[in-house]
Amino acid sequence: MNNIMIGRFVPGSSWVHRLDPRTKMIVTFVFIFVMLFASSWGTYALSAVFVVLAIRLTQQPFKLYWDGLKPIFWLILFTVVLQLFLTPGTPVVLHVGPLQVTWPGILNAIYVMIRFTLIILMSTIMTLSTPPTSIANALESLLAPLNKIHVPVAELALMLSIALRFVPLLMDETQKIMNAQKSRGMSFSTGGPIKRARAIVPLLIPLFVGALQRALDLANAMEIRGFKDAASRTKYRILLYGRQDVVAFIGTLIFVLIFIGIKISGV
Repeated sequence: MNNIMIGRFVPGSSWVHRLDPRTKMIVTFVFIFVMLFASSWGTYALSAVFVVLAIRLTQQPFKLYWDGLKPIFWLILFTVVLQLFLTPGTPVVLHVGPLQVTWPGILNAIYVMIRFTLIILMSTIMTLSTPPTSIANALESLLAPLNKIHVPVAELALMLSIALRFVPLLMDETQKIMNAQKSRGMSFSTGGPIKRARAIVPLLIPLFVGALQRALDLANAMEIRGFKDAASRTKYRILLYGRQDVVAFIGTLIFVLIFIGIKISGV
């Protein structure tokens, strides 16, 4: 639980930390969109280089990101297995009962694993180097034109900020409840899948109760401080683009152009 990095902010003074949160959000969205069109070893290699360079610019160890991938490993593995056995084509490499493993299925499985890993790493870079409040402010700023069609952008940004802030808190709370139940003889790692699933039920009940109580306390605190309408609030921190943001946009544009070139050439 403590290794889940998505939603956690690690303070720092790196080049990525100093970027405007809107820049990091735009770059992340562009990268995720571009990854949807990756279909060759060249495009994936270029995307991997882009992500590794971004990780280096955060001045955080690679082990931190690797540990953050471990809790999501089973989700990635499940998706890879589906691609491996459910992708039709020829030649057939292996028969497993009524299922078959084809060479296109193997390629798709590898591509999906790389795509998921790179997207998760890029999203982790944004959340790791940006405070939750800055992410909410960036989203509100980027979606500001939607106010003209009466979309509650400020309220949506507030909900996102609260959700991002609660993710690590819920993870920490889960770990505390697990440790308390382990000290009373509860085991979450022994027995079959059914026994393990049943062991989670006593964990979920206090977790949901604690989450609801925390939400009520937050709502009461906001009402006491006079919070009524998110749209009428002023900002303590004003978002401003700088030179480093221009460099980030130029670097992202170069990445996209090279990606398109590789895609067209079929490398």
